[in-house]
Amino acid sequence: MQKMERLTINHLQEEKRQRELALLEAALYVAGRPLTLKQLGSILKTRSKKKVKNLAKMLMEEYAKRKSALEILELKDERYVLQLKADFTPRVRKLVNRPLLSAGPLKTLSYIAYRQPVSQRKVVEVRGHHAYGHIKLLKEMGLVASEKKGRSAILKTTEYFADYFGLSHDTTTMKRELKRVFEDFSKKEINQAAKNG
Repeated sequence: MQKMERLTINHLQEEKRQRELALLEAALYVAGRPLTLKQLGSILKTRSKKKVKNLAKMLMEEYAKRKSALEILELKDERYVLQLKADFTPRVRKLVNRPLLSAGPLKTLSYIAYRQPVSQRKVVEVRGHHAYGHIKLLKEMGLVASEKKGRSAILKTTEYFADYFGLSHDTTTMKRELKRVFEDFSKKEINQAAKNG
């Protein structure tokens, strides 16, 4: 009788674990951005960071075994994200409906991210009067926030911006990461120009 009870208990525990893994996977899929242990814990209705971390690691291992186009990564600050593996991005990029931002707003966003906190007046001075429209769009998208300081607004990126682009929430670290991205991009542009020229 005890053996039967143990089997039933083990079966119920395994079912519960599978439900929790599925819920964790659903949260990461729906969010479409990195989530913290606290955010994942709230979905699982637990405050135990250790439990959430163990479940996240199990899910990461499951995805690694599947050898699928998707992966779960652990980022800095104990955040987790479900994303497409980099190998597949170039092949399926054309299926994306439209880019997140066109070139103008993207340049304005890059300037704000790299110079933050920066006054709106300075952004408009550097990027031109069209930057007012860019800033409005970036605020609506939740990528930029502003704070009134005297007659000007001070602009900075949001946590959503950092999560969306896989950057650190720490501004100093983020600026270093952006500098590397800009340098890599410049090298690619120079190499491409050399090939074409």
